[in-house]
Amino acid sequence: MYANMIRQLRTFGLVIILIACTAKFGLSAQQPSGNIPDITGSWERARDPSIPNPPQPPLKSQYLKEWQAQAQAAREASAKGQPIAERVVLCLPEGMPGMMAGPFPMEILQSKGQVTIIQEAYTQVRRILLDRQQKPVDDVEPGFYGYSVGHWDGGTLMADTIGIREDVRYQNVPHSKDIHIKERISLGPNGILRDEITIEDPTVLEKPWTFTYGYRRMPDYQLLEYICEDNREYADEKGLQKIRLDPAGR
Repeated sequence: MYANMIRQLRTFGLVIILIACTAKFGLSAQQPSGNIPDITGSWERARDPSIPNPPQPPLKSQYLKEWQAQAQAAREASAKGQPIAERVVLCLPEGMPGMMAGPFPMEILQSKGQVTIIQEAYTQVRRILLDRQQKPVDDVEPGFYGYSVGHWDGGTLMADTIGIREDVRYQNVPHSKDIHIKERISLGPNGILRDEITIEDPTVLEKPWTFTYGYRRMPDYQLLEYICEDNREYADEKGLQKIRLDPAGR
């Protein structure tokens, strides 16, 4: 009987020591918070009545005039049946934040230290690195998707993206090298995944530009391969969109 009591006391003592060490040194296995939603899977753009339409970009006056003139020229060209060629005509991906606008489905993958978002169109891939410090802008090589870091704040994924190439434009809005794209990605009670995007760029914008996209889960959908090749559309010498009638260019 005494031997059993001694063994129980030793076991109890080891448990107390383990709990104390865990509290002091953080030795417990890091389990994801119960507040973090499972957003892995395929998603498509969805209309949510609670999400307002994107506002006009709050461009500074000198940039606003140019943007409005370009938008007017594009409308007039389309009305004449001679649309101005867009990036997609040149087989160039939309980059950030345009790739989050759809309309093609996208896939989200949650893994240790990273959330990966894949857009079906042009097989665009961006990676949000979790729990890392953001780099100085000058230390990031500019790219289509930039450099994204993020962290979970309860059930909301907070992401910050820098390093977007200046020729990558969303809705043809110009930006400087110092652009920050901040996101709040969360899953609503109605099952709609919301991505609240705020673009900060004091060089070009009067104030931050915020808009939100909603997405609906596609349980049985697997992304298809989307490669832009042998494109029949092209931009002529005037920048207008044209279509080749055959591979020879006639």
